[in-house]
Amino acid sequence: MSIDPAFWAGRRVLLTGHTGFKGAWLALWLLQLGARVEGLALPPEATTSLYGALELEHRFPEQLQSHLLDLRDAEAVAAAVRHARPQVVLHLAAQALVRRGYADPLGTWATNVQGSLHLLEALRCLPHPCAVVMVTTDKVYENREWLHGYREPDRLGGHDPYSASKAAAELAIASWRSSFCGSGAHQTPHLAIATARAGNVIGGGDWAPDRIVPDAMRAWAAAETLDLRHPRATRPWQHVLEPLGGYLQLAEALSRHPAAFAEAWNFGPGLESNRTVQELVLALQPHWPGRWRDCSGPGAPHEAGLLHLAIDKAVSRLLWQPRWDFATTVARTAGWYRQVYEGASPLACCQADLEAYGAG
Repeated sequence: MSIDPAFWAGRRVLLTGHTGFKGAWLALWLLQLGARVEGLALPPEATTSLYGALELEHRFPEQLQSHLLDLRDAEAVAAAVRHARPQVVLHLAAQALVRRGYADPLGTWATNVQGSLHLLEALRCLPHPCAVVMVTTDKVYENREWLHGYREPDRLGGHDPYSASKAAAELAIASWRSSFCGSGAHQTPHLAIATARAGNVIGGGDWAPDRIVPDAMRAWAAAETLDLRHPRATRPWQHVLEPLGGYLQLAEALSRHPAAFAEAWNFGPGLESNRTVQELVLALQPHWPGRWRDCSGPGAPHEAGLLHLAIDKAVSRLLWQPRWDFATTVARTAGWYRQVYEGASPLACCQADLEAYGAG
């Protein structure tokens, strides 16, 4: 199955987190598909952001409206939902950094759990059908450092505040779906809610701190040495377009067959893309040479060492599957940064990646 442009043309989409890395890519994709997008998010944190560089509000003034708000403000969220009247909701907004979770655990829990519930409560008032994809993370699973991939029914957990808050969000969303979706007196028949758990994404335009590719690009562009905190940690690396395509396909399936797809879904890469941080850095170096050093130590905050996702369910039922292997993912990512540093338009680079990926 591929994404159906006819489904998205003119469709009202509420996209949370549209000013973030994944959100900016998804906003561009939706706008190019012809959707009418209303975004809910905080302003971009850094002066350098993909959302700012793409200038989407200027380029698509008739299709995109942006609401800068905090999901922890229930009244503001409810007002934005009433204004948007969405037919599809793609919820990407989150505090998404593991190390920031240690620095601000209360804010992390409030955004990732309470913010998600504020959105769901606002959606209960909709009088029309709406497909809702709530994005969490592969780190919702209780990590036992297994060699095999985690499947959707596996036990949830989370050692650090970020991972645990996302696991708690999964439980809260599942409870909300069971309690308030249906034909009972206290329920609404209009909402179809699914969760999406994606692996580690890389791609052009990510400038967040404490992420390996942005840290590498910043360090090497300045002829500095990259510090690796966990070089032997294994992650399911995938290009950002892979899970975003999965979210779009899941939203389409939810809209057409609500009862069959309102559950949890994994979106990860093929097994050959499960690589260590060190392997990722070594793969980047032919495209952008630079130095790195191992700065791991026993006093660092805990991060998972081994993490894989099983994607059989999405492959068999959604007919979704990864399109780019590890080498292609790394080449497209490094190439994006290289071209932008040399003066190319970020928008043109994103559009080239979308075209190469076969989006739409």
